[in-house]
Amino acid sequence: MHYRELSTPALTIDLDILERNLDRMARYCREHNLGLRPHTKTHKTVEVARLQLERGAVGLTVAKVGEAEVMASAAATEPPEILVAYPIYGGEKLRRLSELALARRILLSLDSEVTAQELSRAATAQGATFGVLVEFDSGLRRCGLEPGPACLELAKKVEALPGLKFRGLMTYYGNIWGTEPERRDETGRVATRVGQALKAFVEARMPVPIVSGGSTPSAQLSHEIPGITEIRPGTYAYNDLNTFYQGACGLEDCAARVVATVVSTAVPGRAMIDAGSKTLSSDALGSGPKTGHGYVVEAPDAKLIKLNEEHGHLDITDSAHRFRVGEVVTVIPNHVCTCVNMHDEAFLLCNQEVVGCWRVAARGKIR
Repeated sequence: MHYRELSTPALTIDLDILERNLDRMARYCREHNLGLRPHTKTHKTVEVARLQLERGAVGLTVAKVGEAEVMASAAATEPPEILVAYPIYGGEKLRRLSELALARRILLSLDSEVTAQELSRAATAQGATFGVLVEFDSGLRRCGLEPGPACLELAKKVEALPGLKFRGLMTYYGNIWGTEPERRDETGRVATRVGQALKAFVEARMPVPIVSGGSTPSAQLSHEIPGITEIRPGTYAYNDLNTFYQGACGLEDCAARVVATVVSTAVPGRAMIDAGSKTLSSDALGSGPKTGHGYVVEAPDAKLIKLNEEHGHLDITDSAHRFRVGEVVTVIPNHVCTCVNMHDEAFLLCNQEVVGCWRVAARGKIR
């Protein structure tokens, strides 16, 4: 059936766009000798993870134990190495992760000796072994040690703990954001901090096999950061308005779109659609104009100015489009990761026809 026949609101994924996005990133990583360990937080589906692994991804990235449990089955043959790029803490979560590590290769990032000790205890109780990446801060000021001697000190403590093996360093440079000139400037500052982190290990003659970094806005600049061995972009698979307004993709590269129906035009200058915050999420636009809650493909001059739980408020005062009740429109979300997390399934499109459906298996995995 045609996508306009879907019961709305519905999340749709254009398969041609998705595969083009996956191919582009895989090709970039091959050309620059970078490992690709994509973050699954965007698509949250085993099916897309498999497509990424088939294109040469060295493993997968998740943020939560529940996500790791879902993605452990992503490969049809060899189980993927999974990086939990989050300082997991708590007995129940570490026990589950240790059980998973008995049959899967698990990497975990951390920036605290306390976390390392807890992970070691959980690992030894199960007879498991974890690879550990020490996280350092490359400018975002969210998690991570100051690059330099502090990282080396923690790495040595990790190496001495049973059940743990130091595998390298990790950083998240989400501070590489904005226009292309802004992103290039910040890339230079990040490169300096990566160099500071590695210098301490070179002087101590301690090998650092993995230096993991990256994000979607920074992805195509990663080869300009010496020392990085792999990147972890996530949004690139689907893309969104934040990516578009940074110049990191075109609107034609946005694979995920929410199909919605106009349900009211009774208020002058307004049209209501059945996609609100429970469909699109409430995440603001952090790039470009930094206003609005999505891009209406059929009427770019209509402004999605407000979201209630079930209502999307379109300001159509200056729109040339004549909205009518029952009309179906498509919306490109501001932030696709949180949008996908609102949906149980994603409908697959090819030439505007619905050709399948994927369960968003990792949605809501907050522990």
